[in-house]
Amino acid sequence: VAAPLKPSRFAAKLPSQPDDRVLPPDPRTLVVTINEDRTLKLNGLADMGTVDDCSALSARLVSLFHERKKNRSYRADMLARVDLPEEARIEKTVFIKAPRSLPYGAIVKVMDGLRGAGAEPIGLQLDGLN
Repeated sequence: VAAPLKPSRFAAKLPSQPDDRVLPPDPRTLVVTINEDRTLKLNGLADMGTVDDCSALSARLVSLFHERKKNRSYRADMLARVDLPEEARIEKTVFIKAPRSLPYGAIVKVMDGLRGAGAEPIGLQLDGLN
């Protein structure tokens, strides 16, 4: 058994004034919202299909990713990675916002549709839809 002989501590510095700045969202951020009625939105755009039919969402994402490849819109951590193929460097991150009441199987259906469109990585955010 090993134990430290001298206790250590972690000092954190917090700002004295709260930061009330409103930052605009990054235009490259893609957020798929699953509503309570199982309809899908992409960055607030309605009519992207439903949980059971993600084809409209997938088609839109394929189009966006193709446009990003054409414009060389790379992920921030891949800008200098010229050793990788261009396809691997394109920004294809998608976040899913879903209510906690939605069954996990419905979220997995949407994740499968996103993967089929080429999205990677996929992040998940529960609750806090408003």
